[in-house]
Amino acid sequence: MMTNSMVTPDKNSGTLNQLIYIDTIKVLLTILVVLHHTFIAYSSSDGWYYNEPTSVKGAKMVMTMFVSVNQSFFMGFFFLLAAYFTGSSYAKKGFAKFVKDRLVRLGIPILFYSFILTPFMCYLVYYFGKGNHIGIREYLSGYNSWVDLGVTWFIAALLVFTLIYVILKRFFKIAFNKPVMVPGMSAILWFSVGLGIITFLVRIIFPVGWVLKPVGFQLGHFPQYIALFVVGLLAAKNNWFDQLSYKVGRQLKRSAVICLLFFPVFLVIAIKLNTPISYFSGGFHWQALIYALWEQWIGISIITALLIKGKKSLNKSSRLSRRLSRSSFAVYIFHPLVIVLITLSLKNWQIDSAIKILFAVPIIVMFSFLIGLLLVLIPGTKKII
Repeated sequence: MMTNSMVTPDKNSGTLNQLIYIDTIKVLLTILVVLHHTFIAYSSSDGWYYNEPTSVKGAKMVMTMFVSVNQSFFMGFFFLLAAYFTGSSYAKKGFAKFVKDRLVRLGIPILFYSFILTPFMCYLVYYFGKGNHIGIREYLSGYNSWVDLGVTWFIAALLVFTLIYVILKRFFKIAFNKPVMVPGMSAILWFSVGLGIITFLVRIIFPVGWVLKPVGFQLGHFPQYIALFVVGLLAAKNNWFDQLSYKVGRQLKRSAVICLLFFPVFLVIAIKLNTPISYFSGGFHWQALIYALWEQWIGISIITALLIKGKKSLNKSSRLSRRLSRSSFAVYIFHPLVIVLITLSLKNWQIDSAIKILFAVPIIVMFSFLIGLLLVLIPGTKKII
C-alpha cells in the first residue's frame, strides 16, 4: 500500500486525465489486501492474528488458490506504482524535503502499528479468542513483542527502497537518462521467466514463509518487489504506462487465464507424487522451480493486463472513487483490526468458516473503508495518511 502522495497522479509523471485509472487500481488492490488476510484467517491454521480455518476441503482449496494468485502480483503491483511516482516527487521536493516527508509518512504508521495496534489486537485475541480473561494492563506487563510490524512490513520495505534510491541519486549521480523502449509481449514474458528463476534461487535459502524478524520481510518474495520497484522508476522516466498497447493487454490477459487453469496441476503433483507442500515453497526442488516460474508468469501478466485494461476502461473519476482512493492508506493500516474484531465477534456462531466468510467479507470491507474515510477527515492526518 502507498500513501496518497505516492500513488496520486503527479504533474511531472503524466497528465492527471491520463492517470486517473491508477487511483481506481489502487482501490481494487486495497480491497484485495483486505480479502487476502480475511481468506488466510478462515483457511489457514496460522499466518494471522486469529485463525478459524474451514473444515471443508473444497472451500479451503478455493481460498488457497485465491491467496496464491493474489500473492503473485498484488504487493509487487504496489511497489511498481509507488516507484512510478517516486522520481517526480523527489524532483519536485529535493533531497532534504523528500526524505523528511517519507520518514514522516512512512515512519509514523510503522511505529503506531507496532506499538499500539499490534498489542491491542493481540490482547483482543488473547482475551476473546483464547478465553484468557485478564485486564489489558496485566497482559501488557508480560507482552514482549513490541517490535512487530505486521502488515506495515510493506511500508518499511518501501521506506528502505526509497531511501536507497534517493541516496544513489544524491551521492552517486544515478540517472535514468538513456531512453528505454516500452517492452513488448515477448520482453515482458522473458522478464517474468528470468524473475521466476531468480526467485527460485533465492528461495533455496529463503523459502516462502521464512520471515526476517522483527521487520517481517519474507525474502522469498523480494526479488519481485525489488524488480518491480526498479521497473516503476524506468516506466515513469520513459512513459511506459501510456505506451503499453491494448493488443499486449489482451495477450497477457489470455496468458494469465492459462496460468490460472494450470493451478490444479500443483494439486495433482502434490497428491499423485505424495509431494510435501513445502517443496513448492522453496529449497532445491523441481516443484519449487515450476511454482516460482508459474507465480512470476501469472503475476507479471496480471499486472500488465490490469494496467492496460485500467487505462482503457477505468480512466474515469467520481467523487466516490476519489474519496475511496484517498482513504486507501488508512484502510491498509487499520483493516487488520477490523478483521480481528469481526472474526472474533462471529467466533461463537456455530457454522463452518466456509459459510461464515460469506457474511464476514462484505462487513469487513465496508467497515475497513468506513474507518479509512473517517480517519482522513481528522485534522492533521493529511500529513501522514
